[in-house]
Amino acid sequence: MSRQPVAARLYLVRGRVQGVGYRDYAQRVATALGLTGYARNLDDGRVEVYATGAAAKLSELSGALRRGPRMADVRGVDEQEAVCRHYSNFQIEV
Repeated sequence: MSRQPVAARLYLVRGRVQGVGYRDYAQRVATALGLTGYARNLDDGRVEVYATGAAAKLSELSGALRRGPRMADVRGVDEQEAVCRHYSNFQIEV
């Protein structure tokens, strides 16, 4: 069985995404996809999500982040390639 190459992405999510369970949602989805990284609130109201894993799984995460949890109102997601950093799981950073 060959391992898929690991990639990393940084997502900056804007809209009503703080105080609505967005970081918990991102953590649940990323963990289910086998991704590692973090989600954290930014001072400007956005949520930053950093994830590493297989490119196909990152693509699935991207779609989920654009949908967001039920109470969120996602207005946009800026996505960019990022340097791979090692995380043992997907965590919520405060």
